[in-house]
Amino acid sequence: MTLRERKKRRAQEAIVDAAYALFAERGFADVTVTEIAERAEVGRTTFFRYFGDKREVLFVEEQNLLDALLADATPVAKAPTFREALELGRAAVGAMCRMVTADRERYRLHEKLVAENEELHDRSERKLLNLTEAMANRLTAQGMPAAEAALVAHVGLACFRAGRAVAGDDPAALEPSVDNAFAVLSRAR
Repeated sequence: MTLRERKKRRAQEAIVDAAYALFAERGFADVTVTEIAERAEVGRTTFFRYFGDKREVLFVEEQNLLDALLADATPVAKAPTFREALELGRAAVGAMCRMVTADRERYRLHEKLVAENEELHDRSERKLLNLTEAMANRLTAQGMPAAEAALVAHVGLACFRAGRAVAGDDPAALEPSVDNAFAVLSRAR
């Protein structure tokens, strides 16, 4: 990474760290963007350079995964079969699980805040649907029929939801629970 990219990453991480610390102390509703910026030792303008609002701070990992999916235009020799696409979806959902649970305490706080705040829950659902759409579009771009690509993407989302329901707020249980949902699906076929 260039110096500029490293500085950008450090500023973004400082904002995320500050926001989560404040959310843990006072809850989501009682924290302002100004307070987050002050804690991160950046200006409000810098905050808004990286995040549209304080809700987006909570979904930075999902946004990073979405950006990666949208940026990946790796050409393929032939369209994946349905089974191959489902395995690609399983791998992508597993990567998402590892990404969002890398910081276990942050994951627990994220899940708590989303569960307690309807607005955050709605934002979370939109983010998951955006990821699903990006996966379907990626598979379609690789030559898979649109109906099959959409089905694979939504099955992946369903397995994530089922695993998250079983795991609750336990970050160590999320990926195994999601993987188990995919395994149940495989056995049912």
